[in-house]
Amino acid sequence: MITHMALATYASVVTTEWLRPTENGGQRCWWPGDDDQYIEYHDTEWGRPVADDTRLFEKLCLEGFQAGLSWLTILRKRENFRTAFHAFDMDEVARFSERDINRLLEDAGIVRHRGKIEATINNAGRALDLIDETGSLSEYIWNFAPDLPFGRDGESTHASGVASISPSATALSKDLKKRGWKFVGPTTVYSFMQSMGLVNDHVNGCHVRGACEVARQSSIAAQNY
Repeated sequence: MITHMALATYASVVTTEWLRPTENGGQRCWWPGDDDQYIEYHDTEWGRPVADDTRLFEKLCLEGFQAGLSWLTILRKRENFRTAFHAFDMDEVARFSERDINRLLEDAGIVRHRGKIEATINNAGRALDLIDETGSLSEYIWNFAPDLPFGRDGESTHASGVASISPSATALSKDLKKRGWKFVGPTTVYSFMQSMGLVNDHVNGCHVRGACEVARQSSIAAQNY
């Protein structure tokens, strides 16, 4: 089953097989299907640039929890994750103790995986270190955004013309790992880059593709200013 994690760069021709009609007569990417929550996520969040440090940290953590699962599973639990991890406040999460880990392992509203929970706590500390070094998580992450049309620097073997990894995602993943981050493999990082708007992987013809690209280019220009 294809989830948003499997999306990436596009070939020159994308057929209507990868588009679905919207309720207003337009078209959107195929992957949300008919799920209302997934459609809302696609239309209002996915691929729209994010520069807020807390939201970027949250998404990196949730992408780690998503590994081996579908993103829809995580999306449906996202509010539970936000409650359990204190709105992904990095200072608070970095101070989580073994007692907190045990609390989270008993929380049926999240994915109860000790390794992923411990990675989130570890990554909070690494994020704070990175902010001390670079000024903000956003500034650091957006330095890896490809300054190319739609951010497409990967190659695709999928019939839709989209890929699951790219050189920029591999570079970010490698640097994060060097800094001590966990559960940040290149495929996970690429999915993160798609969702946070560093890459615009909406299918050609999708009703939000143009707006997402204008916003992405503006974010890159602001980063380079």
